[in-house]
Amino acid sequence: MILRVLTALALAIGLSGCFGRPDAPPAYTGPEVTSIVVYKERHKLYLMHDDQVMKSYDIALGFNPVGHKQFEGDGKTPEGTYFIDWLHPNSQYHRALRVSYPNAQDRAYAASQGRSPGGDIFVHGGPKGRADPDTDWTAGCIAVRDEEIEEIYSMVRPGTPIFIYP
Repeated sequence: MILRVLTALALAIGLSGCFGRPDAPPAYTGPEVTSIVVYKERHKLYLMHDDQVMKSYDIALGFNPVGHKQFEGDGKTPEGTYFIDWLHPNSQYHRALRVSYPNAQDRAYAASQGRSPGGDIFVHGGPKGRADPDTDWTAGCIAVRDEEIEEIYSMVRPGTPIFIYP
């Protein structure tokens, strides 16, 4: 009897590994995403493989999107060259990819003004129940629809550069 229970348990554990986590994004096996390019004015995010556009997405930005993020609470989305430094699987904004803002220049400028540069800038889905890339609503992040962040999350790896243009 104990042997049957142990066998059934081992089988269940083994099979669960075949299917992965139920909330895991689909596995991606295509070409490597070599960079992410964001054009704030166009409200577009592009996943790139070298100089080829692999995918494009409509985006929402910070609630005050014009100009480079300088201070915590300014509602701006950063501009410049950063990289994806962490994939957050269970963000309150569905899934999220953290952007390496602030860099040394951002911190130095904010410090020279006696202010905080802010941080926690992500490419993410919508907060639970909201994903509207048609309106700039974030605190400085780059938002896409939940089903799109699933795809992006599966394709992008930590260390991927992100170029954010005005």
